Amino acid sequence: MSEISFDASPYPVRDDIVASERAAWARLGRAGSWWSGPERPAIAAEARHALACPLCLARKEALSPRQVSGMHASLGALPAAAIEAIHAIRTDPGRLTRDWYQEALAHGLDEERYVELVAVVVTTVVVDTFHRGLGLPMPALPAAAVPGVPSRRRPKRAQVHHHWVPTLAPQDVGEDEVNPYEGNRAANIHRALSLVPEEVINFFDLGGAHYLTGAQMTDLGNEPRAIDRAQIELLAARVSALNQCVY
Repeated sequence: MSEISFDASPYPVRDDIVASERAAWARLGRAGSWWSGPERPAIAAEARHALACPLCLARKEALSPRQVSGMHASLGALPAAAIEAIHAIRTDPGRLTRDWYQEALAHGLDEERYVELVAVVVTTVVVDTFHRGLGLPMPALPAAAVPGVPSRRRPKRAQVHHHWVPTLAPQDVGEDEVNPYEGNRAANIHRALSLVPEEVINFFDLGGAHYLTGAQMTDLGNEPRAIDRAQIELLAARVSALNQCVY
């Protein structure tokens, strides 16, 4: 059983959070834009596995992660370049560099698959962290992937602007393309995944339920949560600092 349930939660969970996590888990078991149905849950499983990887633990303690060489303890279901990316993103994201990203591409992880991989990893982290915060076990990953092949749709006018990866500017969205900015503000945090527009929509559907939607962020006259905006931002800033998020 891989559908998310909060029946055992010691606290009530809002309906929109339940719906967003269930939708994210359903998408996790389907083919994406660049990874197949079986591969996407494998990425999520590897992200969980990375937390106990001896190489990652040693790199985390080192002055520089490049000082420590070796092989990752992995589940073996994905290419080596993908495993390196998943483990580094999951365990030491604050010290990723452009050179590290370029090495990932040189070892066979193309731009589009990298961006979708990031989306799957961060989706997994959101869901797992929420469960851990409630004292619940991590939900089972989708066991049987829905048949299908990746769509392999790349926005025609995506290019490198200010990110390491190509991104899609709002004015460059084609008429026949998925628009990742409907309901989003096209800020850098929204543009980061825009090489795979579906993942912008997917992730911020999840993020909007757990944090605030784009409309709620700009509507300063209303308090949509049980805690007020100042409390929300204090928590967000503290979590960002602990996670070395410089955004």
